[in-house]
Amino acid sequence: MKNQKLYGVLAYLSILILIPAFAARKDPFVRFHVNQGLILLFLNVISGLISFIPVIWFLGDILNCAVLVFCIWGAMIALRGEEKPLPIIGKFHLI
Repeated sequence: MKNQKLYGVLAYLSILILIPAFAARKDPFVRFHVNQGLILLFLNVISGLISFIPVIWFLGDILNCAVLVFCIWGAMIALRGEEKPLPIIGKFHLI
């Protein structure tokens, strides 16, 4: 596929994950990065919910920063055309 790297990067950009999820759903490279991006999106939503709890709001902020770092890291891996799993979350598969 011609736009594999572009779709791989889009998989890490929050709601833009829908574009590669529907446009290139059969491509294994894109599916790999969509899976990791989806896990990061779920973690981002969870960290946002934790941030609303007054006593532990800082844990949500720390988790959100970690998700941001993983998104940048995953996008860089996709730009290189690699299928390296991210640490900690790379062993989970949603799709």
